[in-house]
Amino acid sequence: MDIDRYLARNQPTWDRLATLTARAQRGVRRLDAAELDELMRLYQRASTHLSYARTYFADPALVARLTGLVAAAGAVIYGARPRTLRRAGRFFTDTFPAAMWYARRFVLVSAALLLVPALAMGLWLARSPRAVEATAPEAVREAYITEDFEAYYSSQPAIQFTSQVATNNIQVSIVAFAGGIAFCLLTAFVLVLNGGNIGIAGGLFASVGELDRFFGLILPHGLLELTAVIIAGAAGLQLGWALIAPGDRRRSAALVEEARRAVVIVIGLVVVFVVAAIVEGFVTGRPWPTSLRVGIGVTVWLAFVAYAVAQGRQAAARGLTGLIGEDEARGWAAAS
Repeated sequence: MDIDRYLARNQPTWDRLATLTARAQRGVRRLDAAELDELMRLYQRASTHLSYARTYFADPALVARLTGLVAAAGAVIYGARPRTLRRAGRFFTDTFPAAMWYARRFVLVSAALLLVPALAMGLWLARSPRAVEATAPEAVREAYITEDFEAYYSSQPAIQFTSQVATNNIQVSIVAFAGGIAFCLLTAFVLVLNGGNIGIAGGLFASVGELDRFFGLILPHGLLELTAVIIAGAAGLQLGWALIAPGDRRRSAALVEEARRAVVIVIGLVVVFVVAAIVEGFVTGRPWPTSLRVGIGVTVWLAFVAYAVAQGRQAAARGLTGLIGEDEARGWAAAS
């Protein structure tokens, strides 16, 4: 379609949107329910027109005009909406799980980047005395296995320890996410490095026949914590892949779009890391039966997985992909 036909076809939509937006901005009179609904529909349509114009027309004037129109209408729509607990609730019932579900293929890749090195390193150390000797002096290894590893989980008061662990894990997730901008390479490095470190710890315990004690200490919090790290890594890989294979989008547009989803994942994972840190601080280091501590960790982990899958599928079935503001754009008229 040439630009003249495009303008003639869509000009009435833009004019009507501009009229409704101007009335709402001036406060001449309140828009009624039907007009509010129309404003939302026209805003969504104009947003699509803006994306199309950026992709197919080298016309800075048209892009600038549509950008201003969409921005003004968006300010009216989202500025007029009350910021309620319902809005925050929809983030966790719709946006966050939708973003994780949309990134599910990257989650699988991220899981492989972390778990394969962990398994490989663990098996190598478990079967190779020479590899074990290369990790550290014998006295250091013995202290690590018999005392240091377990003592770490009770080294500080639970509240202080929980805060420290949560902060550290959130920082790791941010690095894994932000590393995607380096065409996935830094994210992949963070995942492989963390997986390798886990494998070394597990391999050292396995080499002396105490693998069950290792799992008893790492599984209560580690199931949820590592799942969150994997999902954060998936957000970074998704971001980097937008640069590697943007499809029919410009790289800049693809990067912005995927960043809007990835940020949703990182924000949502803050809560997940806090929960994992609470388990680590108040459960992992307690002198309770191993079955009880692991059982608590497995229950919390299964609850999160069930939430992510069930809510993610439901959100995807409603057409949500996890973009910031996407749920509001679809549900604003009904909720207003």
